Parts: sequence; structure tokens; C-alpha cells
Amino acid sequence: MNHPASAPPRPDPAAIRRALAGRLDADARAWLDTALAEAAEGAGAGPLPAWERRFAEAGRRAGAAHADTARVLLLHAAGADAGTLTRLYREGSGAERRAVLDALTLVVPGPEAVPLVEDALRANDTGIVAAAVGPYAARHLDAHAWRHAVLKCLFTGVPLTAVAGLAERAAGDGELNRMLADFAEERAAAGRAVPADLTAARALTGAAPTGRPTTQPAGGGAKEN
Repeated sequence: MNHPASAPPRPDPAAIRRALAGRLDADARAWLDTALAEAAEGAGAGPLPAWERRFAEAGRRAGAAHADTARVLLLHAAGADAGTLTRLYREGSGAERRAVLDALTLVVPGPEAVPLVEDALRANDTGIVAAAVGPYAARHLDAHAWRHAVLKCLFTGVPLTAVAGLAERAAGDGELNRMLADFAEERAAAGRAVPADLTAARALTGAAPTGRPTTQPAGGGAKEN
């Protein structure tokens, strides 16, 4: 395993909640407070705990712009385990899957959720791919899988700014540099421009620069709500 010497810092759920509350109107704040209290208490435990219904309705109650964050906070408050996260991911909409991936760094201390990240990296939804390469992936993907995650971002147009810990993990990684160089050559052979992100990522590996075709900015995809 070739994990970074210093993984990205873990987010602070209390700070996330304060920031979100400041962006919500009174009704949405009241909904969030109730939903998080239910999650913390395990209210409605049974076939479908109350907090899971809140998880599903977050887009409507907190607003599309804030639904991801509200869902992440719900998963943290509920102490969702890997089995619950897997079920919500498998059964959820694209937005719900994205929230599960965003929450991994807060709720799963070990590598048991790596299969969810690996599944997300097989998707073509750029929002899902971007969520998959967050801090949890930086901590727990092995070197081979992480390098391919970087390439997946380049293939799908996800900006490499989405890749948590990119500079730390890319530093001195000659194999990543080789893979990026091969990808650049494939693009050139096909008469296609090399994404600017690829050139920047090669520089992070510490490899000597080489001449490449004209670069272009990498694009990003819109999130599903």
C-alpha cells in the first residue's frame, strides 16, 4: 500500500452543521434539527428508521443546493455502519449515492467501505466520480486503485481538484507519471488535446517535463440533486 504520509484532515461535523444552518431558512433549519435529533436517537428504529426517511427527503426539505451536506450530517448523526451505507448507496438516487460517498470519511474509520468507492469509480456520472475521490479514497485506496482513480477523473472530465490528497500521493510516484504519459500519447495519437490537469498532475510526480500537445482545461459535470 502506498498511502500518503499525511492524509487529508477529517472534516468537523459541528463546523459543517453550523455552516449549513447559516445557509438555510427557518423552516429548513427546523427540519434539519429534528432530523439530526432523530438520527442521533435512532428514532423509529424498525423496517425504516425515521432518519432514513429524512435522508430521502433532504432535497425537498433542505433544498437541492444543501441536500448533500444535510445527508452527510444525517449519516454521521446516525452512526451509519458499512452495511447501512452500502444499502443506501445501492438503493439510492445519484444524489443519495453521492452523499454516502461524501460521508465515508466521517463515518467509516477503516477500509471496509472501499468497495463502494471502487463501484463509484466505475460510474460515468461525474458527480459520483468526484465524490469517490474524496478524503476516504486518499486514506484507503491502494496505490494501483488510486492511480486508476486519477485516470478515471481525466477520462470523464472531473477536475483533479476533486482528488483529495493529490499532491501528497502523486509526489515521487513514477508509475503514475508513466500512466499519465501513456494517456497523453494516446490522446496525441488520436489528434486530441491533452487536458491541462494531466500536465499539472505529471508535474506533481516530480518527473522532468516533456513536450506535449496543446492542453485544454478539464471540464466538470453538473451534480444531480
